[in-house]
Amino acid sequence: MRLGLLLFVSFSLCFASSAEAQTRKAGVQSFQQSADSWRRNETTSQTPVISQGMIDALGNSAIANISNSEAVFCYQVTSKPAGYKGYTINNMAVTGFCGIIEDNLKNMIVQQFFATPENISNEVAQCVVKPRLMLRFVRGVDYTDMLISSPCHSFSVFYGGKLRTYNFSPAAEIIDVMVESFRSKTVPFVSPAMLKQLLPIGVAQTQAQKDMVAKQSGPIRNWDTQKASSPKSQPKKSGWNNLNF
Repeated sequence: MRLGLLLFVSFSLCFASSAEAQTRKAGVQSFQQSADSWRRNETTSQTPVISQGMIDALGNSAIANISNSEAVFCYQVTSKPAGYKGYTINNMAVTGFCGIIEDNLKNMIVQQFFATPENISNEVAQCVVKPRLMLRFVRGVDYTDMLISSPCHSFSVFYGGKLRTYNFSPAAEIIDVMVESFRSKTVPFVSPAMLKQLLPIGVAQTQAQKDMVAKQSGPIRNWDTQKASSPKSQPKKSGWNNLNF
């Protein structure tokens, strides 16, 4: 099963790059496969049955967004540096947009992270969470966020102002494949509000949007090229990514 997942994720994300040329003209919409390509991997579109332990820990509403999501958006994230003025998600710096997860791949992710208890360790990890990917499961106007951390292999779930972090070290290779594969699919993030987009894609899709982005500065796009002045004293570190789990 584990080898099958790794092959599945690798194949699905590699396939996205072959479709990249087709999406450039119309704008980045999603990284998807054809129905035939999914059949080769003998995958199913059936939603996995989430474990009762996860439902009890996260709550019905958070789980409903995951199991019944209408779209899953992927963002590259990192710890927010001092003086950062760019875009954030759950107080982490957004460094790029890595696509809309296709349903079959979403179901495989849900199966491994939320429906396979043996992938989670109850031991306290002796490492600090390192943000890599943020998956946003959206249902209507509600959403549940899932953070992927590596090399401190864990995942965290954000919902309703609450946070729950899990030690995913028994299935660390799954996270490694996801992080590496999505890295090559990442494109620069641009505010969807500035682009007047209803979907939070954050990628300029029309020539008018591209022209607007080219004229803008500051947090809209060029935050990563601006060097903020260093504060005189570093504040004491605190927050979810400095907590044991």
